[in-house]
Amino acid sequence: MNFWYWIGQTLSRMIAKVFCSYRIVNREAMTSAKDGLIVASNHVSFLDPPLVGIGFHQAVYYFARKTLFDHPLANWILTRVNALPVDQEKPELSVLRKTINLLKKGEKVVLFPEGERSWDGNMKEEGEPGIGMIVAKSKVPVLPVRFFGAEKALPRGSKILRCHPVTLVVGEPLDFSDTLADKSLGTKERYQLITDRIMEGIRALRLPEES
Repeated sequence: MNFWYWIGQTLSRMIAKVFCSYRIVNREAMTSAKDGLIVASNHVSFLDPPLVGIGFHQAVYYFARKTLFDHPLANWILTRVNALPVDQEKPELSVLRKTINLLKKGEKVVLFPEGERSWDGNMKEEGEPGIGMIVAKSKVPVLPVRFFGAEKALPRGSKILRCHPVTLVVGEPLDFSDTLADKSLGTKERYQLITDRIMEGIRALRLPEES
């Protein structure tokens, strides 16, 4: 973990505590992961990447919209907190290869299968098949997580952080060995099946009081 990542993580923890009464349910599933891991989350706010990141002791990587890197200061900050620039319309192969290599080396990467932030906090019906491809190529498990309340603390379209409780519910790791070994599946079919299972895993997570 570099110095600037540590600074960002420390500030994120402070903001999360003061403004969001932030809590993580089943954090043990995050801290017990030792090797390469994809953390797949719903996406409701700009808060999502740093709030996932503070759940881990080590640094994690995550995708950020490529246009955010256009501003020199933003580019300087984002590159130092492990953000990977991605074109949401057409992800570049070089970024996907780098992501796969990071996972194979034992790093953690946060991905948002929906591809963009929700306007109302509800999840899309389908995710982007790109995450299925990354799983198939890297062969690492996927940890589903789901935010509740982040869309109220910093909703899409807003630049003002509001005081509102935020909870991250963490599931159990998903293993795709059976899907990867199934030779009856075509490549695109396999990617989509993996993506569908990940979306189902995220959607199934609930706040404890709702269970």
